[in-house]
Amino acid sequence: MRPAGSRTGSLALPALRPRTAPGGTVRVTPPRLRLVLLDFDGVLARYDQRVRLASLARAAACTPAHVSEVLLDSGLDRAYDSGALDTAKYLQHLSAGLGTAVDAATWIEARVAATQADPAVLALVALLASRVEVGVLTNNGPLLLEALPRIVAPLFPMLDGRVLCSGILGVRKPDRAIFERALAHFDVHAQETLFVDDLFVNVQGARAAGLHADTVVHARSLRTVLRRYGLMRAGPVTPD
Repeated sequence: MRPAGSRTGSLALPALRPRTAPGGTVRVTPPRLRLVLLDFDGVLARYDQRVRLASLARAAACTPAHVSEVLLDSGLDRAYDSGALDTAKYLQHLSAGLGTAVDAATWIEARVAATQADPAVLALVALLASRVEVGVLTNNGPLLLEALPRIVAPLFPMLDGRVLCSGILGVRKPDRAIFERALAHFDVHAQETLFVDDLFVNVQGARAAGLHADTVVHARSLRTVLRRYGLMRAGPVTPD
């Protein structure tokens, strides 16, 4: 469901504004942020494509390899994630390719089975949402929106209306246009927004669009980035 990419560059730090305090001590002043925009697969949750293919294969009484051919090799998933197909046409093509009817419920069950939320990350995001606006920007089609409340249940209803899919926006990360459309949706400026993703290519796309952005691959790295931007204090993940 997501583009291949490299995590190379995950240690690259964003440019924060240095400030000289009395006595000559140089301090870094974090920007004033209004929004933290998070990737889904690879940040909020771990996605196992093999599990999804196996689940759909059982439903269609075929092999996972055949499902992969229909969904991935043909470009069907990418077309759906890019907004080139609506959900009805996507499921129609999927059903035709597998030779059996695949409805939204079957697709959602397979996606939920293949995606495991990271509880430590969810706890950080829940705390973060009490301090700044939070949203999700993901390279996925609209059907994911129906699966999300089951995958990251602790973040709902907080995330209602705050999850943006590439399939709805009509463009995928790392294209700068997707970030511009996300900013317009949330009515914030690029310099007021921090974006985090597990793929550095997407971080580069966000930076090219003027956002603050950094790579995050687990709860520890997320906490490090949030602390750097003054959004999280040191210590356990508890309200403070």
